[in-house]
Amino acid sequence: MMTRTSQVAWRPDQQIVAQANITRFMREHGIASYEELIRRSTTEIEWFWDALPRALGVEWCTPYTRVMDTASGIPWTEWYVGGTLNITHNCLDRHAGGVAADRPALIAETEDGQLTSWTYSALAERVSRIASVMRGLGIRRGETVGIYMPMIADVVTILLACLKIGAVAIPIFSGFAPRAVAERLRDGGARLLFTADYGLRRGRRIELKALADEAAAMTPSIKHLVVCRRSDEAIPWMVGRDMAWDEFLASGTPMCETEAMASMEPAMLLYTSGTTGKPKGTVHSHAGALIQVAKEIGYHFDLKTSDRFFWLTDIGWMMGPWMIIGCLFHGGTVVLYEGAPDYPTADRLWQLVARHHITIFGISPTAIRMLMREGVDRITRGALSSLRILGSTGEPWDPESWWWYFEQIGQRRCPVVNISGGTDIIGCFLAPLIIKELKPCSLQGPGLGMAVEVWNEAGQPVREEVGYLVATRPAPSMTRGFWKDPDRYLDAYWSRWPGVWNHGDWAYIDADGHWFLHGRADDTIKVAGRRIGPAEIEGALMEHPAVSEAAAIGVPDPIKGEAIVCFAVLGRQYAPSIELSEELKRVVVSLLGKGDRPEQVLFVTDLPKTRSAKIIRRLIRARYLGAADLGDLSSCQNPEAIGAIPSRGRT
Repeated sequence: MMTRTSQVAWRPDQQIVAQANITRFMREHGIASYEELIRRSTTEIEWFWDALPRALGVEWCTPYTRVMDTASGIPWTEWYVGGTLNITHNCLDRHAGGVAADRPALIAETEDGQLTSWTYSALAERVSRIASVMRGLGIRRGETVGIYMPMIADVVTILLACLKIGAVAIPIFSGFAPRAVAERLRDGGARLLFTADYGLRRGRRIELKALADEAAAMTPSIKHLVVCRRSDEAIPWMVGRDMAWDEFLASGTPMCETEAMASMEPAMLLYTSGTTGKPKGTVHSHAGALIQVAKEIGYHFDLKTSDRFFWLTDIGWMMGPWMIIGCLFHGGTVVLYEGAPDYPTADRLWQLVARHHITIFGISPTAIRMLMREGVDRITRGALSSLRILGSTGEPWDPESWWWYFEQIGQRRCPVVNISGGTDIIGCFLAPLIIKELKPCSLQGPGLGMAVEVWNEAGQPVREEVGYLVATRPAPSMTRGFWKDPDRYLDAYWSRWPGVWNHGDWAYIDADGHWFLHGRADDTIKVAGRRIGPAEIEGALMEHPAVSEAAAIGVPDPIKGEAIVCFAVLGRQYAPSIELSEELKRVVVSLLGKGDRPEQVLFVTDLPKTRSAKIIRRLIRARYLGAADLGDLSSCQNPEAIGAIPSRGRT
């Protein structure tokens, strides 16, 4: 029987296939089908990762002499040995000095409606000014620089300026509290920190300078704090350390030499959210990050120079640098938005699409579920006519939300390029190509060059069975260890199966070869010896029209080992009741079976989430079980939702 995820929802027409960037690559290499492409790119990895930078047009300062070297072990594979290059040269300098000089590179809109737009030549000059002042402050290649900024235009210039001079950028989530900021700055050893006087969120000012001052006070290495002033209002100031943005920029020069960086020299430290223990600093190189991201946005998202690319993200999440680097490499236009997706009205993002003629649009499933609550009354069909590709990442989809995104936003003509990877690879293990059909909620298959499998507990490949997502061969963008902590890196990814990267996600391949995710393996609920991912239960709950969001956790049970407890956010027209709770339990049983019947379904007004709208299940579980210490709360953008979670025994 066909279900809402087993049927094919979207098929490319002949024109889409003919004009796709990946089709050109296939023709150049005599590849006749999607299946052959994936097979060759994931089994002949040395051939693929050699052919790829040439096909993309990556410019090297010094050509590499060898594609890969595993002499130090698979976890420490060296890539593009002997080569030198620079991300900023490839993303900016070469465009500013060529035919793209007057093409728009960046459009940025703040929550209060302020617009900034720069061409490639204007962006390049501004980046050079910033880079030259940084050099004047003594920042040299290999030194780290913190970026604690809202998603305003100059977050792009600062990132590219760091990379231009060979400094290692540390982008930090603008919603973090001072302690979380300081943890990352101290670990990275940053001497320079960029911030702003404030950010905006739902019409409220977030006093970033004051927060940055607290973080700097806990970070002895910080010697300089550059403040992007958005108003003339008085703010705390430390003479000798703090520098005003306008003065900083004015003291720079419009030309600044770009450093030639060895292929594997660090470009960025991207820290994980620190949900447990010390945040992990993943290390990403100039060649690895550039080539992986350029591949994904050029081939999986099919970006053309005429495209305008937007992703709802923050500079501190992987998708921020990923979007900036990938889009600019291909000469497209990056669109940034600072603020909440539903402020001041629920159609803010759809207004953004219309205003800036966005063609490629990315968001998380949870953010879509939030926007679904408002319905489609505010969405004007013509406003979304510029869209040609939809993107998503961050967590598994439920069918109802996926179909809403596909039908109401994409109007059934835009493929949903659902990708999944992580901060640790600054890219994707799984990613669709628009030359092949798509099933709802699926990720279609392996990303180009990503040798992934689904394994069971015994380390054997499985089909039509949920298992561990693993990578059996290395890729250039895999983190170069954890900053100052190589043993933790080996333990996190390489300890379960020698020479195999264990990514920590549950995945599933159906009978037709389409791949699906089922959440994090460490979120898995084990009921009477059987494992189930919370996303499956949550998706079943959201099949009921009353439920707009859901979270499922496992709690200790003396008989079953764990019992399932669910938390549901209802649509506005529904009210909590015992009857509805029982009805939702029956829905789960009808869709998944009696073994997955929730012990309880509890109603809440909101669920704790990250700024990128991922539900934080560990906080829900800790709160429900009455933990005295909830751990690191820095990644939670709505901590008030934690307090609304009922404790066990008081429900």
